[in-house]
Amino acid sequence: MQTLYRTTRDTETERNLLLHQRNQAILEKQDYEIYNATLKERNRIAREIHDNVGHVLSRSILMVGALKTVNQSPELSSSLDVLDQSLNQAMNSIRNSVHDLHEEAEDLEHSLKLLLDQFQFCPVSFQYEMSRAIPPKLKYCFIGIVKEALSNIIRHSHATQVSISCIEHPGFYQLKISDNGTPETINSTTSGSGSGIGLTNIRERTEALNGTLQITTDKGFHIFVMIPKENP
Repeated sequence: MQTLYRTTRDTETERNLLLHQRNQAILEKQDYEIYNATLKERNRIAREIHDNVGHVLSRSILMVGALKTVNQSPELSSSLDVLDQSLNQAMNSIRNSVHDLHEEAEDLEHSLKLLLDQFQFCPVSFQYEMSRAIPPKLKYCFIGIVKEALSNIIRHSHATQVSISCIEHPGFYQLKISDNGTPETINSTTSGSGSGIGLTNIRERTEALNGTLQITTDKGFHIFVMIPKENP
């Protein structure tokens, strides 16, 4: 009877743990989708500002320039100069705002550094060697994988050091995430009943871009992701 009770209790505990981890994975996926939607909306706003407000200001600056050319009134000249200066200042402000919105929305290095700044579990070393002209899908993929990996480290690892590197090669992009977790923790991360959800999400994001995923557990837990460059 006691054996049956312990078995039932253990099964219920395992189910609750699995349910909790699946719920957590759903929440993290929702956070990732919200993050992507936010980045896309910032890009849309930047384009709207550039195409609409920027166009109106450019046309206004040209019109003021034409008026200054044909103007014969000294009294009006100073007013036109002030207007010209104000319009150019407004144009510079718009350009800076669009630049800041666009950079925040699509700068992979900046986005990853923001994630690492929020990660207080243990020290992280970060290496970044990527060009700026990388596909948005790749940026969102790498951001999602790093978020998933850091979450796994917090939940399953006793690591005291994490290293993350993003390297661009001639034919592919490489993301490597390593920690020095203990063997006991590594085993629970890779073979636990519910803990594979995070790794499944990483695998799905990798395969969505025709990439390859390799995981090793030699002196820590290491994730290698390689995404091929798109054909021109």
